[in-house]
Amino acid sequence: MPTKVAEVKTLKPGKYVVLDGEASKVTSMSTSSPGKHGAAKARLEAVGIFDNQKRTLVKPVNAKIDVPIIDKRAGQVLAIMGNEVQIMDLETYETIDLPLTDDIDGEVAEGKEVEYIEALGNMKIMRTKGGN
Repeated sequence: MPTKVAEVKTLKPGKYVVLDGEASKVTSMSTSSPGKHGAAKARLEAVGIFDNQKRTLVKPVNAKIDVPIIDKRAGQVLAIMGNEVQIMDLETYETIDLPLTDDIDGEVAEGKEVEYIEALGNMKIMRTKGGN
């Protein structure tokens, strides 16, 4: 599980974090000022990249948290088989079968280039590129 450790106070909306074992994208973050007997707290709200579930975390701002190492890659669509897409990675030339999600359903076509990500052993098509 390729992750690195970061402090909660370094996170911002748009960054990625591991919550409940799932790679999630931070949507909002707020901090409270330190009180008489405690440290400042941060409240994170994030949405899972692969399952689209909303997750919340409340921790001290100086607490450590896992941040996933996200690998963004480019591939070319070889075939569309029902709700799966066969992609060839443009660097390694290996073929991968990925599920076709609703948000990019109409945009994917054979021969088009797509951008996909890999994090914590999962893969997902994020968007289509210009292509032919």
